Amino acid sequence: RPLMDLRAPVEFAQGAFPAAENRPLLSDEERHQVGIRYKEAGQDAAIALGYSLVDAAEKARRVAQWQAFAEAHPDGLLYCFRGGLRSRLTQRMLFEETGIVLPRIAGGYKAMRRFLLDAIETQSVDAPLIMLGGRTGVGKTPYLHRFERRIDLEGRARHKGSAFGREPEPQPTPIDFENQVSLDLLRLRHRAPDEPVLVEDEGKMVGARQVPPPLFERMSRSPLVVIERPLEERVEQSLKDYIIDLEAGYRRVLGRDAAGAAGQVRAHVLGALDKVAKRLGGVRHAQLRGLADEALDAWYEREDLDGLRALIREMLVGYYDPMYDYQLENKRDRIVFSGPPQAVAEELVSRGLRPIEPI
Repeated sequence: RPLMDLRAPVEFAQGAFPAAENRPLLSDEERHQVGIRYKEAGQDAAIALGYSLVDAAEKARRVAQWQAFAEAHPDGLLYCFRGGLRSRLTQRMLFEETGIVLPRIAGGYKAMRRFLLDAIETQSVDAPLIMLGGRTGVGKTPYLHRFERRIDLEGRARHKGSAFGREPEPQPTPIDFENQVSLDLLRLRHRAPDEPVLVEDEGKMVGARQVPPPLFERMSRSPLVVIERPLEERVEQSLKDYIIDLEAGYRRVLGRDAAGAAGQVRAHVLGALDKVAKRLGGVRHAQLRGLADEALDAWYEREDLDGLRALIREMLVGYYDPMYDYQLENKRDRIVFSGPPQAVAEELVSRGLRPIEPI
């Protein structure tokens, strides 16, 4: 259901729920002042100060925002941090000015957040997960989206999970990421508690965001299916995922500014190489950085992608494949199937996963 979050913008920015819109009762500064008055003189004095800080025109503007939400979402709910004073005051003002009754959530944001934390813990314990693995470039994320029941951790984290995986848009806050993943799991298990859920085989961190520990614990004990694809197919998939789509994303964010997008992609690629410089070694890092510069020049000046293909091939064969193969050795006892994409799809269907389109 649609949610109207009455907390101050600074509170909302730290963490919220996916269906929530921020229509604050108080601004950040007003909340700060009212909080001080509450501590010094109690609730009545704090309420009086709150009314004095907001003039008639501003009050009318805020009530109009609440009214617009309520009329757009007749099934909506409102809440503040604890579902107490701010919620009740808003309900009263909204009713007095417009006649609209909008229900509030008892316990507010704090209670809902606690519910999700408890849910991710209890629902993860026996969640019927199937992990989807494979070397870099096999296309795990688009493959994941071929099935109805899935949790896309990289999509929720807005990060592809490697040094090169940063997206043009910033990652969600840790709380927002955790809330969304918890809701994903809760919805899937509510609809069909015993049906399998496909999850990409990730480490504890997706970029700078931590997979909820109870879920990661379950992931680390779940059966693993591994996609295998030839090197050249993985080069093309990586080119699309980490270069072509990245540039398109920057163009979208920057308002189709081609020069700006090109600069961001260059900074992204060179910065990612710098992040793994120690593992590459000084000489190898310098060579690959030079290759990257030349390859990007060739792309932007002549639309020649061969240099980028060569860079990606070098990174796959010399860096990512050995690292992934080492990690896979520690999961060998969990691997229940490995093979090309079509065979993996048939295996997943045999294990109860429903494809969106016929395999």
